[in-house]
Amino acid sequence: MAGDDLTASESAILVVLMAEAREVLNTELRDRYGLDVRKPQRDKLTRLHYVAARKSGSTYALQLDDKGWVRVQHDLDFTLRGAAALGAALTALQNSLRERVLARSGCATLTELFALSDVRAPATATPSAPAGSLPARVVSAYHALAAEPGAWVSLRRLRPFFADLPREELDDALRQLSRSDGVHLTPESNQKTLTEADIKAALHLGGQENHLLAIGV
Repeated sequence: MAGDDLTASESAILVVLMAEAREVLNTELRDRYGLDVRKPQRDKLTRLHYVAARKSGSTYALQLDDKGWVRVQHDLDFTLRGAAALGAALTALQNSLRERVLARSGCATLTELFALSDVRAPATATPSAPAGSLPARVVSAYHALAAEPGAWVSLRRLRPFFADLPREELDDALRQLSRSDGVHLTPESNQKTLTEADIKAALHLGGQENHLLAIGV
């Protein structure tokens, strides 16, 4: 997005964390990719809410934050500051992922693609969610995030999958799904654990703010 002034190396950090789709120690990033996220980069990316970082022993654990998942849906410039060869390769990779792999996988966004364990066929239909519909996308995104069918998933984690849509459309799809058997929306029982992001992601339904989604088999 214009205005964040990401360098080529900062853009590369976002791509690597997108591809990993999990919390990764900086030491592992160095060992696997030769990528060392230094304090100035870490501070900048966390300030922008592109990366979430926490201290883990003598190093930091990093993962793509909610706004980071949104950011990688937009063009990243890898050609800055002389990194032309690497930049061209990474730019081509990002373009190919968006233009080819997404279409074949049935995913609508890179967020969906990298949260999945493999590249899958389009979502199968359910009685209330025909294949290819927005409710079907919600079901697919839920299963990408849930440890098992029926597990609770926070709406804060679900919403970045739908950065390409107005919030109202996703809310309508969630309300539609809530009327289906095996679909449950509920408030967080321990309200003290809610973050500002959890509160913003909540869905008002049934006279209360709901933070968690569960979908059975």
